[in-house]
Amino acid sequence: MSFTAEVKEELARVEAKPCCARAELSALVRVEGTLHYTGGGRMRLEIATETAPVARKVIKLLRSVFDLTTELTVRRSVLHKSNNYLITVVDQPRLQGALTDLGILDEDHSPLYSVPGWLVKKDCCAVAYLRGMFLGGGFVADPHGDFHFELTAESEPIANDLVTLMERFEIGARVTSRRGTYAVYLKGAEPIVTFLALVGAHRALLRTEDVRILKEMRNDVNRLVNAETANIQKTATAAAEQVAAVRTLERQRGLESLPPALREIAHLRLENPDVSLRELGELADPPLSKSAVYHRVRRLEELAEDG
Repeated sequence: MSFTAEVKEELARVEAKPCCARAELSALVRVEGTLHYTGGGRMRLEIATETAPVARKVIKLLRSVFDLTTELTVRRSVLHKSNNYLITVVDQPRLQGALTDLGILDEDHSPLYSVPGWLVKKDCCAVAYLRGMFLGGGFVADPHGDFHFELTAESEPIANDLVTLMERFEIGARVTSRRGTYAVYLKGAEPIVTFLALVGAHRALLRTEDVRILKEMRNDVNRLVNAETANIQKTATAAAEQVAAVRTLERQRGLESLPPALREIAHLRLENPDVSLRELGELADPPLSKSAVYHRVRRLEELAEDG
């Protein structure tokens, strides 16, 4: 089962408050519903989903909120080897009023292409609407890979309304379009975690947080290892240059001609070509600070350059 399916299964079990059930159902119908006009003012509503818990929730909400009669057809996809659930709401006296009450149709029974403000006026109803949008057309990548999240939107106004809804809860979202469809997306772990917590996907939230912590720990370790490797490389390169300078002085004038302080450091460097300046200072008698060793080594290099 994909991570998206796991999240949807968890969210489908969240019980909406009576005032929020309409908002959640509205979002589900908005994303996965298709309205068919059959002539004579008759219509039927079809809602398709690939997630069994979502199908059960849609049927439950249609019956509990509007007392609508539904029919369920389960179809098997040979290509994807998975079930597809088709919920049909046949023409019945309460259907048209229900679609108006859901904000799918206006008072003249024409389609609405935005999220009605009255439907999401209360914060709890706005949360329920966002939950319904994810149940209907949401995607969240497995946190072990890249953090990515999307909500499908049928139109740009709907997409912009979703962005506004998320901003109400301090979640920064953006809109993108692909081949005439729109998606509201989140990037990075923090906004995704905030959304999951908001809509009630607590199990998925904990899993995402665990993975995020592990990723941060690995990144910290990698940074430390890379920094240490770079320091070791830098120390080795500097030490090799210092040894080369001492060898040059040895050939040109002999180390015994050097002042005692420089001569000591020259011999210590030849005897310990791989140690750092700090370690070199600890080998001196008496021990020297890293700064003192640095200045003496620099003087040796200058003498070698001057010939």
